[in-house]
Amino acid sequence: MTNKEVSMEVREQHNTIHWFRKGLRFHDNPSLLHALRTSHHVYPVFVMDLDFMKDFKIRSGANQWRFVIECLQDLDTRLRAYGLRLFVARGNAEAFFAEHFRKWNITQLTHDVETEHYHRFRDAAVRKIAVDEGVEVVNYVAHTLYNIDKIIEYNGGSAPLTYRQFQKVLKDFGAPPQASETATAEHFASCSVPLEALRDERYNMVTLEELGMRCEHPSKFVGGETEGLRRVEKHLQNQGWVTQFEKPKTAPTSLLPSTTGLSPYFSFGCLSVRHFYHRLDKIYAKAKNHSLPPVSLQGQLLWREFFYVAAAQTPNFVVMAGNPICLQIPWYENREHLRRWRNAETGFPWIDAIMSQLQKEGWVHHLARHAVACFLTRGDLWISWEEGQKVFEELLLDADYSVNAGNWMWLSGSAFYHQYTRIFCPVRFGKRTDPDGTFIRAYLPVLKDFPAQYIYEPWKAPLDVQEAAGCIVGMDYPFPMVDHEIVSQQNLELMREIREQQRQITLLTLEGRDDESSTSTEGGGRKRKRPVHPDNDDEIVKVVVTMAL
Repeated sequence: MTNKEVSMEVREQHNTIHWFRKGLRFHDNPSLLHALRTSHHVYPVFVMDLDFMKDFKIRSGANQWRFVIECLQDLDTRLRAYGLRLFVARGNAEAFFAEHFRKWNITQLTHDVETEHYHRFRDAAVRKIAVDEGVEVVNYVAHTLYNIDKIIEYNGGSAPLTYRQFQKVLKDFGAPPQASETATAEHFASCSVPLEALRDERYNMVTLEELGMRCEHPSKFVGGETEGLRRVEKHLQNQGWVTQFEKPKTAPTSLLPSTTGLSPYFSFGCLSVRHFYHRLDKIYAKAKNHSLPPVSLQGQLLWREFFYVAAAQTPNFVVMAGNPICLQIPWYENREHLRRWRNAETGFPWIDAIMSQLQKEGWVHHLARHAVACFLTRGDLWISWEEGQKVFEELLLDADYSVNAGNWMWLSGSAFYHQYTRIFCPVRFGKRTDPDGTFIRAYLPVLKDFPAQYIYEPWKAPLDVQEAAGCIVGMDYPFPMVDHEIVSQQNLELMREIREQQRQITLLTLEGRDDESSTSTEGGGRKRKRPVHPDNDDEIVKVVVTMAL
């Protein structure tokens, strides 16, 4: 029997809606493959439910929406090449499916598995509608390396809350499943969409204008599977770079991403993490030596997985209140300070340049994210990590429910990270990799004519230097909003007191006493030290956790 005969034998005559959510791709999309293999008619659908986003306070800015629309356009173009199209529905997902299960005579619904609690809530509601209408529901795990529910089950019903514990579980659990095959012309050959539906303009592509948005700046990240795969191939051609990649040694001040720049594509599912993971495996197998987790490229994928698992098991993961692993810190509420941080008006050029890049491009290097997160929270302003999380969720192209919240807890010293005495200096940190201030000149043009001597601290420049640069501090650019040396010391003392008072919470996500023996205040008569500003590469390595691949 030929492969084609086998394929026809397993094919059922379903009318199927394939619900695209995050798996906006043809490669490693097992639920899409199932739809194509078992159906005569396949309706590829994307539901744009803005009320759902509002109800669950899901924030998405113009840069994000542009990226999503580009992803959908790429998907639609590829589907049309095989005689299908993408149906972009507007409105409530439950109402859409309740209507269209009958309208299109649907017998099967396929989709990938979502992990966020609000998506599971919605999926359960849609499943009930499907069951009531006699529609079979089929879903597969494809957005994560593993089935995270099985990892939790394997770990005795609880999520491992440190990276080391997580690695131990995975060592026993085994390697991630291989990526499924890519949907090709052969898979689409026997599937169609009725001509009337194919021409229905009610499901045409969404636009930024329809959403009442516009983007002020061109994007360095074009959305879609086509572009994502191109970037993967480009990076994997440099196998030496791949094998020796260590995340902490990349430069936060480079004008083009010094990491892979793939995180937005993973976040929206244009790229499969399993596909990338196993491509890396093949390269590592040929190398005499290669970098290892947590700093390697595979290590970054595992960090992502770690936070997905932690979020799935931890109540209230994205907030402080009711979050059992998060320190309950009495953060300051200062809307003006928060506004200035968000709008790149802190008076610290390194911090403001990062926030300006974030506003314009929707992406910044992970160490740059560390710097602005530390500044907002435990380093300088003592404002809740929840506020920073909201801003990142709206502005970052790679914003991700689990990873975003996990990293903000980490960087604020609220959970996971225990070397809390290491505080990023908003002046010295950027200087180390960019002493001339090229990054600042690019994203804060008001300071572009300052000499390198003063560009990180323009308030120290003599008035004649400021006049020559065409920028008077206090008029054209603000003075620093805080005295870093004073407030960082005050905040450190606050953090020490809180950690001592809430020691049981800190132990939940503590890797081990060796991790903080030189700087911790956690009992045992250990010595206290003043804030440590990472002034060399070795120090930077010790404070790294991923936010952007």
